Amino acid sequence: MSNYADDSRFPGPDPYAPLKDLPSFPLTSRDLHSGGECAEEQCAPANVSPHLAWSDLPEGTKSLAVTCLDPDAPTGSGYWHWAAFNIPVSVDELPTGAGSREDLGIEGVVSLVNDAGVRTYYGANPPAGHAPHRYLFAVHAVDVEKLDIDPDSSPTVLGFNLHFHALGRAILWGWYENK
Repeated sequence: MSNYADDSRFPGPDPYAPLKDLPSFPLTSRDLHSGGECAEEQCAPANVSPHLAWSDLPEGTKSLAVTCLDPDAPTGSGYWHWAAFNIPVSVDELPTGAGSREDLGIEGVVSLVNDAGVRTYYGANPPAGHAPHRYLFAVHAVDVEKLDIDPDSSPTVLGFNLHFHALGRAILWGWYENK
């Protein structure tokens, strides 16, 4: 398993490098092996979000956010595949396919429109022949119960708010290539 930021196969930058360094916590999945190739079901058009489970959150965590970013997209800003927040701190996992619902099946959760134009998880789908792309699934520990973000905002606005409210961040990643 390689580190997502130190693998020369991928053309994009480490999107978390310019952000403040945050402590990590355990993040696991029954569907995604960190550093491994994404399963076909996690790719478009199936769009099945992977199971994610976390534990040992930083002290003071009051809610969570989940994001998935492809930093290798040929856009200059990456490609957001998933962004959900206001997940209660009592939740310690998302089942396989939770991203098919805007609320993840959890009352009060807000999902933002991703770069595919939907409020649900959009699977890996890099341009054919471009390069392998990374898909960074991040769980963010947040210091407030509710982030006050307009539901019509972009995932970038969520990222901006997380800069000021995240106490920790755990990343599990996979890659995919359309040859």
